[in-house]
Amino acid sequence: MIVGVPKEIKNHEYRVGMTPSSVRELTSRGHQVLVQKNAGAEIGLSDAQYLAVGAELVETAKEIFERAEMIVKVKEPQPVECAMLRPGQILYTYLHLAPDPEQTAALVKSGAICIAYETITGANGGLPLLAPMSEVAGRMSIQAGAAHLEKSKGGMGLLLGGVPGVAPGHIVIIGAGVVGTNAMQMAVGTGGRVTVLDKSIDRLRQLDLVYGNRISTVYSNAQSIEEAVLSADLVIGGVLVPGAAAPKLVSRDLISRMKKGAVVVDVAIDQGGCFETSHATTHAEPTYVVDGVIHYCVANMPGAVARTSTFALNNATVGHAIALASKGWKQALRDDVHLRNGLNVCEGKVTYEAVARDLGYAYVAADSVLN
Repeated sequence: MIVGVPKEIKNHEYRVGMTPSSVRELTSRGHQVLVQKNAGAEIGLSDAQYLAVGAELVETAKEIFERAEMIVKVKEPQPVECAMLRPGQILYTYLHLAPDPEQTAALVKSGAICIAYETITGANGGLPLLAPMSEVAGRMSIQAGAAHLEKSKGGMGLLLGGVPGVAPGHIVIIGAGVVGTNAMQMAVGTGGRVTVLDKSIDRLRQLDLVYGNRISTVYSNAQSIEEAVLSADLVIGGVLVPGAAAPKLVSRDLISRMKKGAVVVDVAIDQGGCFETSHATTHAEPTYVVDGVIHYCVANMPGAVARTSTFALNNATVGHAIALASKGWKQALRDDVHLRNGLNVCEGKVTYEAVARDLGYAYVAADSVLN
């Protein structure tokens, strides 16, 4: 199969869909890999490294989209990239379609086979291709929040860990999944007062056994969220419903009653965000203010640590890339129900139920397009 790796074009996005070691896994199996020149240059992956493992360097994204049978990316295709997709071509990348009707319509129109990293499941449960970026974003959320609590960044001028004689800041983490757990690990390290909310008593019990009195675990409901948010200096939103739009757990009214100069970091922004006041921002302009509260809602947070993120992501994605290239998409999806769960749009049909429901499309089961 001819596999294409274009340079990412989203604002401040420096990750790359395949590292040289991932390319080698494909070329060693007889596949042809086209890599756009300088695709990985910003994170120290040179064209020479790609050439050394058998890749063919290509000048433009247009040529890659024209020649490749499968496109491997990191972020969702931008409008100019959607326009270059063609019927029968495989797109393997993050999509986050539920809050993005324009992209969904463009992918349906393209006739391409669109497989989303974030809905591929794992044999042991969970979302293994989303997990590494959730780990990165969760850890980054605390350092981003801490930075924007500084007065020069618009915050209240608070040091999360405090100092002797001065109380530490209060960090509230909504959701104890991968994002929340990684945020909590970093939050504990700051010396701040940490509260974690989740609906799973079993998960809260696990965290309590490990962290003891270094954190407070609270069952998540409207009352407990309100109480925690109103006392918080930093709130991390890390709630995910696989493939669907994130639930709005913090209302505009609640934001208006928060401390002035507090910070909210919405890690769920790729799926629409879990604060009612959230809208996506970029690394170029990462924050905005609503009712005196700083909102950090960067939709590609891991892009800021692009080298770490690229290697972590490739560790999770390369196995399915090999299967798709070696077997073709139909056989690869027939053989692996977990990969099949990643099929979101196929030949003009929406094949992921949550996306179809949220955006008003007729749902077509993935099984039915594999005959």
